[in-house]
Amino acid sequence: MDKVKEILAAALKLFVEYGFHGTPTSKIAQEAGVANGTLFHYFKTKEDLVIALYIDTKTRLAQHLIDNALPENTLKARLKNRYSQVMYWALEHSTEFRFIQQFHTSPFLSRLSAEEMYRQMKPDLDLIEEGIATKIIQPRPVDFIFSLFFNHINGLHQYLIHANLSTTEQNKLIEDTFDLLWGMII
Repeated sequence: MDKVKEILAAALKLFVEYGFHGTPTSKIAQEAGVANGTLFHYFKTKEDLVIALYIDTKTRLAQHLIDNALPENTLKARLKNRYSQVMYWALEHSTEFRFIQQFHTSPFLSRLSAEEMYRQMKPDLDLIEEGIATKIIQPRPVDFIFSLFFNHINGLHQYLIHANLSTTEQNKLIEDTFDLLWGMII
C-alpha cells in the first residue's frame, strides 16, 4: 500500500472513531506509520486531508454504482437500482458510509468545491430531472428530491446497522423502503 493510501485509511478509521476535531494529524501519521512531515507532504492541511478522503470515498462509491448498474429501461428501475446499490455498499462499507455522513454534517462540506459536489451528484440529479421532465416524478426542486433520497438512505442505514435482521430481511426492507420513497415523489 502506498503512503497516500495508508494515510487515507488511517484518517478514515480515526475520523470515524474520534471525529474530525478529536483526531490530530500527529495521530493520523502515527496510525499510518509515517512521519508528520510525510503527511503534510501529501496533504498541506488537515482540511485538505479531510476533503481528499471524502472525494476518494465518494469516488469508490460511484465506481460501485457504475459496476453494479443494470440495463434497466424504466426510470423507476434505474432509481431503485441506484438506491439499492448505495444501501448495499453502505452496509458493506459501514465505516466509509459513516465518514460520508460525518462529512455532510460538518463545516468541511462548505469547503468542497461546487464543481466537485455537482460532479458527484450529477448521475442522480440527471435521473431526477428526467423523471420530472417526463412527468413521472412530481415537479419539485431537484435538490429537494435528491435530499429525500439521501436522508432516506441515511435513516435506513442507521436502522439496519442496529437491527438484528437476516440478509433476506435486510434486502426486503431495502426494497420496501424504496417503494415507500417512490410513492412520495410520484
